[in-house]
Amino acid sequence: MADDRTGARADGHSLAELGLDGVPRDHPLTYPGTWPTTSGVLDGDRLLPLDRLVHADRVPVLAVGSNACPGQLRHKLAEFGIVSPLPMVRARVTGLDVGVSAHVSLMGYVSASPFLAPGTVRELFVTWLDAEQLAVVDASEGVPSPTGGYDRAWLPAADIPVELESRQLLLPGAYIYVNRRGVLHDGSGAPRQHPGERALLTALLAESPRLRGLFGATPEEFCARARGDLELCARGTRLFAEEGRVTASGLEGYTGAAARPQG
Repeated sequence: MADDRTGARADGHSLAELGLDGVPRDHPLTYPGTWPTTSGVLDGDRLLPLDRLVHADRVPVLAVGSNACPGQLRHKLAEFGIVSPLPMVRARVTGLDVGVSAHVSLMGYVSASPFLAPGTVRELFVTWLDAEQLAVVDASEGVPSPTGGYDRAWLPAADIPVELESRQLLLPGAYIYVNRRGVLHDGSGAPRQHPGERALLTALLAESPRLRGLFGATPEEFCARARGDLELCARGTRLFAEEGRVTASGLEGYTGAAARPQG
């Protein structure tokens, strides 16, 4: 039997049963967390089957990092008492890749951020957020604050096609969170891909004695020192820029005044 609000059927499995209950906010080295293998509706601690792909009364937001991890999403929303179902739909996205944010997060990790990558095809998730959910996720990304980490940008289909469930349906566009400070590059000037937190921190620490001086020699030390330390995270973020590690994502033109207003 379907739930008319979300298209979900009233069965499914618990996140624990599916191995999707991990929360990178609690365990930074697991970032970006485990993503589902299929589309579904996150409903409390369960992932329910999905009966439809589009939710006209909700906002489509592409997830490139832990916002595609059900355990993380549940954790974010539960902090604000929000337990309403949240549809998550697999999508084939052309023209984007997943890079590394040019900032150190208070959560203790260096998070993911998208960058423009013409011709690249990635399998991502579209999260369909209602107004309350959108406000919480926006706040978690720093969108309302002028000093926050991310802007929410509108990507029109003409530039970045988002095809739901392996080309079954092309959206007219979707939102995405773009880092305001840019992304880290790979040494050649091109954005580097996010390989998962442990591999990323191992590489970043090996490349920079100054970074090791701030955060220690191992990924474990990095996460432990960074977590909750606003001043240290800010110093790490400045260091990325000082060492010339930062480049533009190529998505800056879709943010701010260029972003499509909601509604």
